[in-house]
Amino acid sequence: MLEMDSKSKNTRKFAEDWVPVRAIQNGEIILDNGVRVTGVKIRPRNIFILDYDSQSNAIFNLRSFYNTLDFPFWLIVSDRPVDINVYLAQLKLLYNSVQVQSIRKLIREDIDKANLFMSKDVNVTDTEYFILFREKRPEIIQKRIQNMISGLAGAGLQSSQTSNDDLRVLLDGFMNGGDTTTFGTVMSNV
Repeated sequence: MLEMDSKSKNTRKFAEDWVPVRAIQNGEIILDNGVRVTGVKIRPRNIFILDYDSQSNAIFNLRSFYNTLDFPFWLIVSDRPVDINVYLAQLKLLYNSVQVQSIRKLIREDIDKANLFMSKDVNVTDTEYFILFREKRPEIIQKRIQNMISGLAGAGLQSSQTSNDDLRVLLDGFMNGGDTTTFGTVMSNV
């Protein structure tokens, strides 16, 4: 067996050496060159259950919002696995506490639907939407985030600045080809 000399041990590269991420903090990915990647997470809304005029209005407002963005951005759609066991337990508690039969019937239908998902060994996911951008100057970052939140509210969508957890999940998805890892992501704050 060949032994590596101490010089070659010190020159080995690890995966994190290839990723220019210094830290994730305050809802921002801080890159080695000082650039920060951040943005907003948009709460999903199904406009296709609305009447035709409301749908057209929502699409027009969203188009108008996108036209106000005068900087490069990424629109990211990400599926995050969801454990529906907690939701199912809450439904069962609610079912036991409600006395009105018509409401109990609706809750029972939801419980049956959740059990059906679990019995089919289907991965239940929650789709999340993000608009991310990169910038070095903190004052511009905050201005853009506030403008995006206001603009999206004008289009009838709720949004908030990305959290550290949101950004870690997005990075994990990109770095692992969309496969979810079951172990923690380790990053150094050097």
